[in-house]
Amino acid sequence: MGNRSILVTGGAGFIGSALLKKLAENPQNELVAVDNLLTGSQSRLKKTDNIRFIKADVNNYMEIASIFHRFRFDYVFHYAAVVGVKRTLENPVLVLEDLSGIKNILNLCKNTGVKRIFFSSSSEVYGEPVELPQNEHTTPLNSRLPYAIVKNVGEAFLKSYQQEFGLNYTVFRFFNTYGPLQSKDFVVSKFIAAALKNQDITIYGDGSQSRTFCYVDDNVDACVSAFEQDRYINDVVNIGSDKEYSVLELAENIIEVSNSKSKITFLPPLEEGDMSRRLPDTAKMLKLLNREPISLKEGLKQILENTSFIVD
Repeated sequence: MGNRSILVTGGAGFIGSALLKKLAENPQNELVAVDNLLTGSQSRLKKTDNIRFIKADVNNYMEIASIFHRFRFDYVFHYAAVVGVKRTLENPVLVLEDLSGIKNILNLCKNTGVKRIFFSSSSEVYGEPVELPQNEHTTPLNSRLPYAIVKNVGEAFLKSYQQEFGLNYTVFRFFNTYGPLQSKDFVVSKFIAAALKNQDITIYGDGSQSRTFCYVDDNVDACVSAFEQDRYINDVVNIGSDKEYSVLELAENIIEVSNSKSKITFLPPLEEGDMSRRLPDTAKMLKLLNREPISLKEGLKQILENTSFIVD
């Protein structure tokens, strides 16, 4: 097998940078990371010979088109998006602009001979749960917030481009993912930052809302496995954990693992955007992972060994 030219958009983001690190282990992967650095940070990217970083905005057609024509990618991982619950709720128009990026990427993939595109969708597309566990094909989507709608429409674009132009795709629906190098916009990092300073950990509502927490290595290993093994082509895969924790239990685990003196305090619930439960059907992911997922306690310990992105 010869060299493969691969684009990762959102490459300076938390998951994008972890994906690049994994893909870079194969010297035949020639990688280009693109990011507008709105929330991404170049310091996340490992300095290796086969990763080239370019600052560009996928929502700007001219910027991204010149990169496609220069490198002639074989594969594209489109992970660029406005992220973070607070940021997406406060900037709905900015979030909707990501639809331009999805269209730009798909048109350029179609016109430059890309073999397959991988898209980071989200558990948000399921909205408030209709059934649990949430299955990729049988669970109805219940998207209401702009972020979820953009991911939902993005999935529809991929299916449509496959149907009309034969562009192969795989959709990854990411559930809560955590790990070192994640910014404090996200719940695990936010709680750990407070715990390390022995400050109060604040929870919206009574903390009974539940999530599953997928360690970033599990996310990346499963996604790279789908790519390397040509699995789940023109299909959707939930990427997450099937172990459910209430937000209160998460806070308690973090206090325990970090030997913190933090107390837990409660704020009124968020008006929207805080789903009561999320629980993926992970049968496909576990086939890709082909090992035991990393437990929450083990994952939290890994973060405590590398808190560079969390501690001010």
